[in-house]
Amino acid sequence: MTQNRSEKGLSGIEGKVVAITGASSGIGAATARTLASSGAIVVLGARRSERLTELVDELNAAGGHAIGLQTDVTRADDLVALVRAATDQTGRLDVLVSNAGVARVAPVADLDVEAWNAMIDTNLRGVLNGVAAALPVFRAQGRGHLVTVVSTSGLKIVPNQAVYAATKNAVRTFLEALRQESTDGVLRTTSISPGYVVTELNDWIPDPELRARAQESMRSIGIPADAVARAIAFAIAQPDSVEIGDITIRPTVQG
Repeated sequence: MTQNRSEKGLSGIEGKVVAITGASSGIGAATARTLASSGAIVVLGARRSERLTELVDELNAAGGHAIGLQTDVTRADDLVALVRAATDQTGRLDVLVSNAGVARVAPVADLDVEAWNAMIDTNLRGVLNGVAAALPVFRAQGRGHLVTVVSTSGLKIVPNQAVYAATKNAVRTFLEALRQESTDGVLRTTSISPGYVVTELNDWIPDPELRARAQESMRSIGIPADAVARAIAFAIAQPDSVEIGDITIRPTVQG
């Protein structure tokens, strides 16, 4: 349902230009809907161009302002193009939400090096590519905000998630170092650590038994993606002088 601007949500979001990776489904799509309904201009990147186009059309039809660009975060040039799409269309970029991620859950002894590389390339290198593209823009305009979706898998280490958790903790470490290097008031960094969320992330687990178990856990206790989107929106809505460093959001029944 279309909302008029006076009904739209969170103060501090309206008019902000926000780029989101992994935007075609799950947390990325939910974040796009939440921010667009609060008056943000959303610049959406994802590999699945058809689904991305559908989302952009949906948001614009509902009275929002959305731009879409096919984006593979493992390609540095794609992140540069996504940031450029924002600045070309609006003259600036206020926030980059690095949400794209993959999970390949399996014991280390399976030695699935291809899956390890996919997680490193997307979950870690993809974030670095986004920072490399956005940081010069943030510095030039005197402000900017990096919001990065990490995971509770990096907070509670469990079997079968060794490499996935390692990539998420590498990102968490990187962001904390970047925060300490950036205390001049220009850059804000926020790490979002979701627990079980109802998304398509587990659909790509190669082992059928592990995939079925993960999907059942998600169905039985997972929180909706828009719960995470609201947490992201809360961090973005804060004044430029306020940094929400870390948010952990998970089901109340998750161990």
